[in-house]
Amino acid sequence: MQFLTMASSKIDFNRHVLPHLLVLLFFLLLVVAYFSPIFFDGKTLMQHDVVQFQGGAKEIADFREKTGDEALWTNSMFSGMPAYLISVQFSGDLFQYVHSLFTAGLPLVASNIFITLVCAYIMFLIFGLRPMLAAVGAVAYAFVSYNFAILEAGHNTKSLAIAYLPLVLGGLWYAYRKNLWLGAALFAFGLTMHIRMNHLQITYYLLFIVLIFGLVELVTWAKEGRVADFFKRTLILAIGAALAAGVSFGRIYTTAEYGKYSIRGASELTQGKDASEIGSGLDRDYAFQWSYGVGETMTLLIPNFYGGASQGPLEKDSETYKQLVQGGVPESQLQNATMPFYWGDQSFVGGPVYMGAIICFLFVLGLLVTPRRLWIWLLSATILSFFLSWGKNFEAFNYFMFDFFPGYNKFRAVSMALVIAQVTMVLLAVLALCRVLQNEPVENLQKKLFTALGITGGLCLLLVVFSGTFDYVGAVDEQLAQYQYPLEAIRADRASMLRGDALRSLIFIVLAAGTLYLYINRKVTSFMAIAVIGLLILVDLWTVDKRYLNNDDFQKDYSRTYFQPTPADLAILQDKQLSFRVYNVPNPFGDARTSYFHKSIGGYHGAKLRRYQDVIEQHIAQGNIQVLNMLNTKYAITGQAEQPVQLIPGYLGNAWYVDEIRAVNSPDEELAALKGIDAKHEAIVDVSKFPDIKPQTYRTAGSIITLVEYQPNYLKYVANAAQPGPVVFSEIYYKDGWQAYIDGKPVDHFRVNYILRAMNMPAGNHSVEFKFEPKEYSLGNTVALVSSLLLMAGLVGAVVYGFRRNRPAAV
Repeated sequence: MQFLTMASSKIDFNRHVLPHLLVLLFFLLLVVAYFSPIFFDGKTLMQHDVVQFQGGAKEIADFREKTGDEALWTNSMFSGMPAYLISVQFSGDLFQYVHSLFTAGLPLVASNIFITLVCAYIMFLIFGLRPMLAAVGAVAYAFVSYNFAILEAGHNTKSLAIAYLPLVLGGLWYAYRKNLWLGAALFAFGLTMHIRMNHLQITYYLLFIVLIFGLVELVTWAKEGRVADFFKRTLILAIGAALAAGVSFGRIYTTAEYGKYSIRGASELTQGKDASEIGSGLDRDYAFQWSYGVGETMTLLIPNFYGGASQGPLEKDSETYKQLVQGGVPESQLQNATMPFYWGDQSFVGGPVYMGAIICFLFVLGLLVTPRRLWIWLLSATILSFFLSWGKNFEAFNYFMFDFFPGYNKFRAVSMALVIAQVTMVLLAVLALCRVLQNEPVENLQKKLFTALGITGGLCLLLVVFSGTFDYVGAVDEQLAQYQYPLEAIRADRASMLRGDALRSLIFIVLAAGTLYLYINRKVTSFMAIAVIGLLILVDLWTVDKRYLNNDDFQKDYSRTYFQPTPADLAILQDKQLSFRVYNVPNPFGDARTSYFHKSIGGYHGAKLRRYQDVIEQHIAQGNIQVLNMLNTKYAITGQAEQPVQLIPGYLGNAWYVDEIRAVNSPDEELAALKGIDAKHEAIVDVSKFPDIKPQTYRTAGSIITLVEYQPNYLKYVANAAQPGPVVFSEIYYKDGWQAYIDGKPVDHFRVNYILRAMNMPAGNHSVEFKFEPKEYSLGNTVALVSSLLLMAGLVGAVVYGFRRNRPAAV
């Protein structure tokens, strides 16, 4: 292939370099045009999850800036939790500097799409496409609507994981089909950059694509009697994969360790559950909450098949608008109004997954014109993607996967599995286009073109004609009826949206098919055909993307405005006590803004500690003041203008002596006992977990313990007691990393009250310290550094050796 073999001959700048530079310039112009508010107006994208991250990571970032070290723990969210899945940097990961090069200095969000374009372009070059056609493929991959929907939501790491994914597949294909060493180098490099993004659910889906490819290749190579060569190549790739994982070993290791204690791990509660509900991961209902409807899969071809987003713009020519105006609603109130036009089963969607009408047409054509070995791989992965995305709508398959497939029950939002289809459908579609426009021999090409047109275009035409046969009744409609929404008008608009987009998709398909027909009959040149189809794909995807991520989503200084302290914040910040917690009553567990300023008992995170979630559900949400007191919750933000802050009576401070240790025999009993606890005087211990702790009463009157030094990962207290006794600390118990010391000597501590730390203190004056020094981080950082160095050396060696041999194996 020209892209990887031109080093073996004299480089012609105009032929070998200039086309790629022009493509990169084109990509840059696309990104600047789409995100023009960032580049020309100084605005930023309003990303919900990003501002929540900024709130939750504020304490960690401040500590890093002040000390140069990693906190690894934060007390700013959920009364304390590891920082592994919030913000942790690994100095041993040397590939962090490579990622900076890929961003080309572009701002966040814009750089995500630029990287996606570049990586997809490289993949298509690897598959043998000419630069112009590879650029069309890159646009088709990067502008799939899901890429923009997740950016609007703030899922930047997911976006980058998707961005680097094509490098992995390009290297995989080249290693088996062409040059082992060059392919292995690209595979290992791409996988390294992909795993670094630390979105293991996308990596899991990538593994499915790789495994299906491997199975298809194994069967083919076995028929050719080349099994030994297949396993040789597989071994080399496995070594590359191991080094790639090693670079991110710290992230993987800490995530896996924390996962055991988070809501992604096993629950210790058994009350009210049967055996099938007690697993090692998420609750099944929670995991499958975002299941794509079986019929909803049609959005890949017709974006508004199910009404688009949960809240769509209310157009003046819509039936709903007319009905509201006729009902007496002033038009001034309907400006910029939105309506719930989505009628699928998911609880909330930011927009449909739209692959593009032309891509769907070319995908079907690819099944007819590409080699069997190729389309079996890509079709199988696509079908698997559909099955997985259907979640609870295909119970027989997905409940089995959830219960028995290793690690699968750690993930939620199974509609994300359509990422597999995003890769496989675009790849097969563009390879089909390549096969037609690069003059590869295809028998009965014109007949196959009309077949693909008939299947996809015919389906769109049928939906235009018979769109009135659906009922357009959504899961949200019952709630809408309670608020007297004009349901019949909304359903009429849903029908109109489906009909309009079906016609829209039909037009794009006919135009693309017509262009290919003209090319086959020598009416237009290959260059013209590529240019026209590329432009149609861009216009198709761009205009749909703008429905869900457009200039209105950008604002100036949004983050600064969001984190402007309120009167309640300013009042609480006047309190200079070393450490206490705050309860944001209006939205305690769906917002991390409070964490930006204070130590919060709430926050926003998808993987909080499971035990803490249990306490939230059964006690904090039920108004158990004793639990708030034991968490050192000093202030409540009320959300009321007349009294924005309220002092919570009875808060117990950072640590206190108790008079009694009360024993229970299970986690269920321990959690239930918090309902009637007198947290100031007693502590509850589960003796099934801590059998050495005996129920006992103590005389601790007059004993005091005071917090004298605070850092996120270090706490120091001074204790003074005439008699020995137990001390409860208003800190979350997390044994894996927290070590306690009395007068500098390590001592054991134990868990009480389901979530807190406790310690038996001797009489006298003592200093008590807690240090968070998890072995996972130090070991992970060391492995990352060693793997980075080995991989860099391996990449250089593989590329040099691969170019020297320059003998792609014919398969």
